[in-house]
Amino acid sequence: MTAIPFWSIIKAVIEILILWVAYYRILLFFEGTRAFQVLKGITYLIVALLVSQLLGFEVLNWLLRNFFSIWIIVIVVIFQNELRSGLARLGQQHLFSVALGEVEIQALIKEISDAVHKLARQRVGCLVAVEREMKLDLYIDSGVGLDAKLSSPLLQSLFMTVSPLHDGGVVVRGERVAASSCLFPLSENPSVSKTVGTRHRAALGLSEQTDAVIMLVSEESGEVNIAFNSRFIEVRDQEHFEHVLKELLSPPKAKKHKK
Repeated sequence: MTAIPFWSIIKAVIEILILWVAYYRILLFFEGTRAFQVLKGITYLIVALLVSQLLGFEVLNWLLRNFFSIWIIVIVVIFQNELRSGLARLGQQHLFSVALGEVEIQALIKEISDAVHKLARQRVGCLVAVEREMKLDLYIDSGVGLDAKLSSPLLQSLFMTVSPLHDGGVVVRGERVAASSCLFPLSENPSVSKTVGTRHRAALGLSEQTDAVIMLVSEESGEVNIAFNSRFIEVRDQEHFEHVLKELLSPPKAKKHKK
């Protein structure tokens, strides 16, 4: 019985690791889009195909191979927009981007806090979602792309009623405003009062479907709220607002270091 060379085993392990990391990054990149669900489904089918080959299940193996030969084409046609935009961005930095540092996060919080509370004092409604680990591409694509450096004056100007972009929500990715006039899903939670406005339902709905941090100002009362993890977090004042945002947006390492 011929022994398998040691280098061949190492090479196979390295190849598997490279493929796994690359595929994992692609899944993260498409997270938040319809294509992400398709990729997850394909992953399960690939695993099933490999298992059926290893165990010698000929009928199951035949069915899965024929499924791939037909449905890969169908999937490409149905999701051509998502796949086209995703592949066009594969070489861009944010696919393998590093989380913002503490200094950048603190500056980001200050700009958002300043804008939100100035709008609140003027009773101007606003809805701002900050992307965390889960990609918000689906919602960015529903709005008007900006890709502008985030600042308090920019956020304030976007939500002024004279602005053509004041309807809908703003999505913040990193230190930049990715898009404005974005459509967020409305919460269908039956426990939410029917008197709650559309802006609140949109904030809560997005927090139910993603891990984003969503801030909103009620134009009726000027009240400031934060929606996260399917619930509203009560905000007492501007200082408390900034404290909550720092807790939600700080990298895990930074939180552990503080403790």
